[in-house]
Amino acid sequence: MLATLAPVRSLLLAIFVMMAGSGFLSTLIGLRLERAGNGTMVIGLVATAYFVGLVIGALHVGKIVRRVGHIRAFAAFVALLSASTLTYALVRHPVPWGTLRLIDGVCVAGVFVCLESWLGDRAEAGTRGTILASYMIALYSGQAIGQLLLRSGGGTAPHVPFELASILISLAILPVCLTRSAAPTFAEAASLPLRRLFAASPLGVAGAGITGLLLGAFYGLAAIYARRLGLSLAETATFMTVVIVGGGALQWPLGRLSDRYDRRRVIVGGFAMTLGVSIALAMQPTGALLLALGFAFGGLSFALYPLSVAHANDRLLPSERVTASGQLVLLYSAGAALGPIGAAAAMTRAGAGGLFLFIALAAGAMLGFSFWRLAAT
Repeated sequence: MLATLAPVRSLLLAIFVMMAGSGFLSTLIGLRLERAGNGTMVIGLVATAYFVGLVIGALHVGKIVRRVGHIRAFAAFVALLSASTLTYALVRHPVPWGTLRLIDGVCVAGVFVCLESWLGDRAEAGTRGTILASYMIALYSGQAIGQLLLRSGGGTAPHVPFELASILISLAILPVCLTRSAAPTFAEAASLPLRRLFAASPLGVAGAGITGLLLGAFYGLAAIYARRLGLSLAETATFMTVVIVGGGALQWPLGRLSDRYDRRRVIVGGFAMTLGVSIALAMQPTGALLLALGFAFGGLSFALYPLSVAHANDRLLPSERVTASGQLVLLYSAGAALGPIGAAAAMTRAGAGGLFLFIALAAGAMLGFSFWRLAAT
C-alpha cells in the first residue's frame, strides 16, 4: 500500500492540511448564523452559496489549470481561500457571508479539480479505488480534526477560529509547491461532453450528482439538526467529528473492495445502506445511538463520491480524465447546491428529522436508478 501511495503523498498531505483549516467552516458559519437569530432557510441559502461557487468553479477552473498548470493553479486557489477565510472575521451579516461562501466554493472546486485529476493521472485501474479512497481518508481526517477548532475563541474572541483556519489553509500550499512529483501534462487533453461521460458511466455520473445532493444537505444543516436535538456546542462538534471520522474509516476498505469486485455493486450497496441509516437518523435518536448511526452514515455516504469517480475513470481514456474531473465536480456541486434548500424545506415541515428524511429520499432515488442500470446491462 505504501508503495502505491508514495508518488502522491504530497497531494494527500496538502488536502489533509487544507481540510483541517477549511473543513469546519460550514459548521461554524451555520452555528454563528443560528446564534444571530437567522432562520433555517437563511442558513440553507448561505450554505447553498458555497455549492453554487463549486458549480461556477467546476465550469471554469479546468481552463485555468490547463493555462498555468496544476501547481500554480493550486497555489492561487488556496491563497484566495485563505484570504476569504480571514474576511469572515471582519463582517457579520448573511449577505456578505453568502458572497464569501460562493468564493470559497470556487476555490475548493479548483483544489478538487487539481488534485483529483492529478491522482487520476497517477492511478491505474487496479489501484484507482485505493488511491482515491486514501485521498478521501486524508480529506476527512483533516476535516474531523478541524471540527476541534469550533471550540476555539469562545465569546471573547470570535475571530480566532477564522484566523486559525486561514493559517492552516495557507500551509497547504507547501507540499504541492515543493513536490518532486511531475504534474500531468495537457498536450493531448480531450474534450468530454456530458452526454459522452454519461454514456461511458451512467452510474458514476448519477452517483456524483446524488451524492452531492445528500452531502450538501448534510454539511449545510447537520449542525442545526444536532442543536435542535438539544446538543450543546461541544456535543455538536463531537457529533460532526464522529460522522467525519466514520467517513474516513470506511474509505479504504470500500475502495479495496471496489478494486477487487464489481465496482457498481459496491456503489449500489453503499446507497442501500445509506438509505437505511438515514431513516434511523430521521427518527432523532440520542446518546450513544446517535453517535453510532452518525459514524455509520459518514462511513457509507462519504465513500460514494470517490467510488463514483473511480467507476467513471475506469471507462475513460487518460486524455479525458482532467475534463471528467471537472464534470464530476460540477455534477456533485449542482446536487450539493440544491441539497441545503431541499433539506431546509424538509426541516421546516418535519422538524430536525426532516434533514435525514430528505437524504433518505435522495438515496432511495439513486437506488432505484442503480437497479434499473444493473438490469439493463
